[in-house]
Amino acid sequence: MNFLKRIFLFLVTNLAIILVVTALIFVLERYFGIEITPNLSNGYQSLFIFALIFGFAGSFLSLAISRWMAKRAYNIQLLSESRLMDYDSKTQMVYTTVANIAKQNGIAMPEVGVYESEDPNAFATGPSKNRSIVAVSTGLLESMTAAEIEGVIAHEMSHILSGDMVTMTLLQGVLNTFVIFFARIIGEVIDKTILKNDEGHGWGYFLSVMIMELLLGILASLVLMTFSRYREYRADEGSSRLVGKDKMILALKRLQHIVASREIVDDGKLTAFKIHSEKGFLHLFMSHPSLENRIKNLENNYQL
Repeated sequence: MNFLKRIFLFLVTNLAIILVVTALIFVLERYFGIEITPNLSNGYQSLFIFALIFGFAGSFLSLAISRWMAKRAYNIQLLSESRLMDYDSKTQMVYTTVANIAKQNGIAMPEVGVYESEDPNAFATGPSKNRSIVAVSTGLLESMTAAEIEGVIAHEMSHILSGDMVTMTLLQGVLNTFVIFFARIIGEVIDKTILKNDEGHGWGYFLSVMIMELLLGILASLVLMTFSRYREYRADEGSSRLVGKDKMILALKRLQHIVASREIVDDGKLTAFKIHSEKGFLHLFMSHPSLENRIKNLENNYQL
């Protein structure tokens, strides 16, 4: 599950929804005679409205189930305030840090949980500020000091306070709209002009649309990942405001040390902290900047 962390889990779910909806529409139109896709002979306005509706439906459905999916994907064990004294000191600190930041900023207490993983990871997700979850791995609790963990938790809480998941969803909805819109225009051209099909939408149209949705979806993800990297810098700065700049820098440097000690190479595997270099083409698909650049941003560009 290393690849399907946080934003990428959201992306894959969103793309899967679009493809399933496309297949369902094709079956209904082809075999049941139910016309759903607007006829391009009447212009592009109705097609754009169609794309807008289905584009945002896919992204908002992904957001709506994000907390539910995360808990099941990682088998997260939720922490309970009534049993707080049963946990070790670092786990208690995770819960109290989330609670304090939530209270100070007037939002509902997020769910807090721990999941089994040797990788030092943490993430936050959820459909809104008041329906969110913060989760940390056992590897993070074992490998970081209390101050470093506090910096990480504040980073994740900054994502929640900034409404990053909703913002990403809105951007994804816009990108989905254009993916669906242009995929169907290209599919129509291929089906009518190249394949010479004059009997409604045939298999050529369906396959062309599916392929174009995949290709355009990949291009759209580049835009989304660029924005995601920008939001990671802002979340680092948010952590600095909430608990202090030094704690966030210590956390990032600890991750650098862990990477070096484990001799982790850039093999394309992604974790929630996206530990990788920014060399080559693949970094364009990364949702997080490199640790080196994040540290430089806080040390050189951010002032409290």
